[in-house]
Amino acid sequence: MYTIRSSAAPSPSGAYSQGASAARYVFVSAQLPQDPATGELIDASLGGCVARCLANVEAILTDVDLSLEDVCELRVYLTDLSDLAMVDEVLAERIPAPYPARTVIGVTALPLDAPVQIEAIACR
Repeated sequence: MYTIRSSAAPSPSGAYSQGASAARYVFVSAQLPQDPATGELIDASLGGCVARCLANVEAILTDVDLSLEDVCELRVYLTDLSDLAMVDEVLAERIPAPYPARTVIGVTALPLDAPVQIEAIACR
């Protein structure tokens, strides 16, 4: 196993790596809608927040020569499950078919009071 460290994605705020690779799989830690340069949450609509989460996931994947097309599973954490339609809209715009498996988890709160957080598993 080896860890992934991308300067194009927000730095970890705790005892975890941005991502890790084991065998053919790359595991990307859940990404918040943070600006990589400042570490601050972006001030955007939910759609913009989802797009930023995906951009951060993609930045980490890019460091190991992968892209969103290589994602086989996504986990989406939402503080309001009624936002799922917007999440699906952005995912459909950013990730080509065939779509990865997806799990959506409703949570009461996320770090930095973010509305969404997305993690991914990609396959080489």
